Amino acid sequence: MNRVILMGRLTRDPEVRYSQGERSMAIARYTLAVDRRGRRSQEGGEQTADFINCVAFDRAGEFAEKYFRQGMRVLISGRLQTGSYTNREGQKVYTTEVIIDDQEFADSKNASGGGQGGYPGGNYQQPASRPAPSSAIGDGFMNIPDGVEDEGLPFN
Repeated sequence: MNRVILMGRLTRDPEVRYSQGERSMAIARYTLAVDRRGRRSQEGGEQTADFINCVAFDRAGEFAEKYFRQGMRVLISGRLQTGSYTNREGQKVYTTEVIIDDQEFADSKNASGGGQGGYPGGNYQQPASRPAPSSAIGDGFMNIPDGVEDEGLPFN
């Protein structure tokens, strides 16, 4: 079984490109800084986080482009993929990345810092796959904020 679940902060805004061909598809690449459990270094001499390369395709890529920003804490799941290529100097370079199946916000809008919460326009509210009981309306369904397109939500 090849399954990866990570929570970390984006080291920069996602880099998004669109594939060529009959059907254009978004390909978003970003790096997550994932803290190593129980490793706190005050001197700064040793690494306390791992930097994991992630790739999101199609609608997940479009979602990352639209809503993910540097410093946000996100939760992702997917599969680990390794590969290799030969660079211009003739050296073999090995790659490891997570191919994302699911991604979601790990912090509330206001926890990201500042009134904008890192979201464009400052009025977007976090979609939640597991709503808190207080956020459900009387019929048991969660209220989706205005301005959010159904196609961009990170779940089916």
